[in-house]
Amino acid sequence: MSTSAATAPAAQPRALSASDLAMLGVVVAWGTNYTVVKEVVGVMPPLAFMSVRFAIASVAMLALLLVVEGWKPLRRGVFLKLAGLGLVGNTLYQLCFVLGVANTTAANSGLLTAATPVMVAALGAVLGVERLSRPLVMGLSLAVVGMVLVVAARGPAMGANTRLGDVLILGACACWAIYTVGIRSLGNEVSALQITAVTMLTGAPGVILAGLPAVLDLDAGSLHGGAWVGMVYTALIPLVLGYFIWGRTVQQVGSARAALYNTGVPIVAALTAWAVRGERPTPFQALGAAFILGGVVLSRRK
Repeated sequence: MSTSAATAPAAQPRALSASDLAMLGVVVAWGTNYTVVKEVVGVMPPLAFMSVRFAIASVAMLALLLVVEGWKPLRRGVFLKLAGLGLVGNTLYQLCFVLGVANTTAANSGLLTAATPVMVAALGAVLGVERLSRPLVMGLSLAVVGMVLVVAARGPAMGANTRLGDVLILGACACWAIYTVGIRSLGNEVSALQITAVTMLTGAPGVILAGLPAVLDLDAGSLHGGAWVGMVYTALIPLVLGYFIWGRTVQQVGSARAALYNTGVPIVAALTAWAVRGERPTPFQALGAAFILGGVVLSRRK
């Protein structure tokens, strides 16, 4: 037997697909969104911002669905499942995230968010929705370590004064994991656009009502044009477009591999802070970025 015949070919990474490129765009949008949101909430109460932002996003998402696909009737069981995912992935997630950030530090928020891909992968495996391959597990582990390095370099500080916020951020991570795995469990029975629209529309009332008192107390005339532009941007790009691409990617490549892209958000956030606020990345952040990129490449091996 020849050596060439006995030796198995080395595993090669898959070529970048349209889903990969789309998710890279979402990573950029979600990473830069931190800076935009920080600028807007500097002149507007967080709950008022959350409420108005979600109202804009819901109207835009409904219009997009009607123009692109039209309204298609859903089976009662499917609609109820989407409504439940909307409550978890939009109402509860937004409340936990906004109130969590308000009660802890930005560094803590980023560090704790590193648990999201692990939660998604573990929940998918436990429920039998996702089969975890060895390259995916190894790549995910490497990327999460890198994400922790990127965020920890900014100096997290856990303590009694941040405990409530830390718990709420972990709650937000759990909500996002349930939402992601829930989308995957639907298969291709419902389009990604309809999933995103229905879950956003069913989750919107709770988000809007939670921030309504702050909106009624808001002096809209005191907001400058940049604040409104920032709010519309965060509603249409990271929220409407980002959620739609996320749902489509989960359907196409699976929840665990889609969640792996979350680990790239801190890299973009750090680079944005460097460009906009002059916050130079540290060597640990550079090392963490290398771990994340290495994990993504490793996860794509066959």
